[in-house]
Amino acid sequence: MRRTIAVLAGLVLALAGGACGGEDEPPATPAPAERPAAGDHELTLRHDGVERRYLLHAPPGYDPARPTALVIALHFFPGSGAGMRELTGLDARADRENFLVAYPDGRDGGFNALICCGSADDVGFLRTLTGHLVDTWRADPDRVYLTGISNGGDLSFRLAVEAAGLFAAIGVVSGGYSGPLTEPDSYVPKRPVSVITFVGGQDRYAGIFQDGLRTWQRRLGCRPAAGGRPAAPAGLSRADARCADGSDVTVWSLPEMGHSWPGATSGQLAAPDAGVSATDLIWEFFAAHPRRT
Repeated sequence: MRRTIAVLAGLVLALAGGACGGEDEPPATPAPAERPAAGDHELTLRHDGVERRYLLHAPPGYDPARPTALVIALHFFPGSGAGMRELTGLDARADRENFLVAYPDGRDGGFNALICCGSADDVGFLRTLTGHLVDTWRADPDRVYLTGISNGGDLSFRLAVEAAGLFAAIGVVSGGYSGPLTEPDSYVPKRPVSVITFVGGQDRYAGIFQDGLRTWQRRLGCRPAAGGRPAAPAGLSRADARCADGSDVTVWSLPEMGHSWPGATSGQLAAPDAGVSATDLIWEFFAAHPRRT
């Protein structure tokens, strides 16, 4: 009997609430507000109906009242933001140079890039994440950069085209500009996006990466740049080009390296004996290439 009465009472209350348009319902509890501060943060951002996870490193000198450069680092497949953090060592460089680093997780270990992996709206997610970090963490919109390896490197090229103007430069390691999306000659950035990339001669995809770089430079009218840059270490080569839109392209070729991150000392895909540090060279390239207006 008590259960019957309780059910009837619940129905009466539900009908009354419906008649009032839900005005008496308590408001939803808001998510805790992020508090920008130095340190390591595990955060989520809702996009396309899904909670997306990412790590954020803010250096000791971070001041939320001042615009700060931002690097977003995209992992390999299958991988995670934590794995990308370990591989690149970007946190240590960020502490010295005072920039933010974000490490997003792909869905099911991967990003929907140019060749694979998955069907998530990762272009939209990265757009949303960047906007959030600009608005909430005071990332400097003129100094937002994207780097990635393998699957994350492919997505970096995709974002350079499909989110043109959002990223000032990209740093691609063991990744490329290839696949069905890239087949039209019109598939290029509509605003300048500079590129630094690293290709290992022992990488089974090296030929695809090199073909893609030639296509990228042909479409953007890139020409070999004048000298004046440091020479590559013995056994390695570096090629620099300036494109018609004012962007720059730097290609590092490492004949003895495979599908790896040059100079990384730990983590999957590390290549400690590659002869150069991709992390250091990418940041130096980024620092010299704020967004062109």
